[in-house]
Amino acid sequence: MSTTDPNRVILTGENPFIRLSESDGDPNTTDASFWRILFCPAGPGHVLYLKSELTDNRWRIYSDNIAMARWLQSTVQGMLNAETADTAIPVLEAQFTKSGDPRYFWSERVVSRDEEITLTWHEFGDPLLIHTQPHAQPERPFGVCTVLIPALGARLSRNGIAATGRPWPRERDGRPFSTCALAFSESWTESR
Repeated sequence: MSTTDPNRVILTGENPFIRLSESDGDPNTTDASFWRILFCPAGPGHVLYLKSELTDNRWRIYSDNIAMARWLQSTVQGMLNAETADTAIPVLEAQFTKSGDPRYFWSERVVSRDEEITLTWHEFGDPLLIHTQPHAQPERPFGVCTVLIPALGARLSRNGIAATGRPWPRERDGRPFSTCALAFSESWTESR
């Protein structure tokens, strides 16, 4: 039996996310998808896709590699959230730093010309290893293998102002999960 995935790897990296809302089940007041890409056809880099009351409920994109940010919009990120596939959304140049220990807390800092955004995750649960194949669901042409670490605590701030809302507990395949998580060792595939 082969242990090699038969699909083509199109990217590998990290994709931690934050989804906050005022009450459980309400629409998200903050939706943040952060990527640290080690390998993809458009090269390595970082990108943050952010929509929040802190951005007047409009999508903003911050990146240190615009080609990679646009490639993600046309592939995986655009599939995960169709609103982010719009290439008319400007990409703002930014610098990225990280800190923390994923056993206790993790922070990502994004600095552009006029903004500083900090994303922080904490109160971690047990990691889950997820592996799906391309086309496992008709609307998902890509497969993924990732380690998801659920975070029951998370916050996002922009220029020192904290986003409203909070994370909410969820279940995934009968295991504790959250609306916020670190997604490390993430690789996405497509059929050959």
